[in-house]
Amino acid sequence: MIEDNDFELVIRPQKGLFSIDLQELMHYRELLYFLTWREIKVRYKQTVMGASWALLQPLFTMIVFTLIFGGLAKMPSEGIPYPVFSYSGLLLWIYFSNSLSLSGNSLVGNSALISKIYFPRLFIPTSACLSGLVDYVIALVILIFMMVYYNMLPNINIILLPVLVFTTLILASGIGYWLSSISVKYRDVHFILPFFIQLFMFASPVIYPSNIVGEKYQWLLYLNPMTGLIDAHRAVLLGHLSVNFLTLGFSVVMSIFIFLTGIMYLKNTERYFADLI
Repeated sequence: MIEDNDFELVIRPQKGLFSIDLQELMHYRELLYFLTWREIKVRYKQTVMGASWALLQPLFTMIVFTLIFGGLAKMPSEGIPYPVFSYSGLLLWIYFSNSLSLSGNSLVGNSALISKIYFPRLFIPTSACLSGLVDYVIALVILIFMMVYYNMLPNINIILLPVLVFTTLILASGIGYWLSSISVKYRDVHFILPFFIQLFMFASPVIYPSNIVGEKYQWLLYLNPMTGLIDAHRAVLLGHLSVNFLTLGFSVVMSIFIFLTGIMYLKNTERYFADLI
């Protein structure tokens, strides 16, 4: 005999390009917080240095870049000390690259969770990107001390800093949605991603100013959405140049496009995640 309170819940994936259930995302919003907090704790669990690694990675990278590119190669730095120039670019780049690395492999890394319970799969790569904001804020302290040492002050454009960081979060999340979805079916992403990130850094103005490229080929550099973001990030923090809103606007539009298409691709491929993962 079946009692009145016996029921069976069947969850079926929605179809269509715009199959995003905002009500469902709001319902599970607390889970996003806990997944993000878990990412932060796991990253520094049983480490001797703890959160100090968020300071050491950009600091030592800046020192190496200063010795090689600033000292030996005499790379131009837009009229400011090269250590500050390189660190201000590395600060945003390291956040982006770490978020991309973690989110790109996040679905495969959480295979046990995905195959057992249902929740919005978007939350897994998103939480990987959100957790990196903690490292960004910690590493920002070093730049503040460097700016004090070199007597540099930001201007009114500093109010754009949250917008730039948020746009970088959107860009990293969007690419992470694409890569994490593809990696479920093709595990080659796990091996290709580090190489891709390394090449991507040299295609971004981290160690060199964007104007070092001739006008004939500069448009190729600006096809990379990180170019406009890093340039604007450096300008609003150091106040040495005005923000190029044209290139920044293009980066924002590209980031939003990648973010939205990444969501659509993940939502339309998540139906086979539990079977393949």
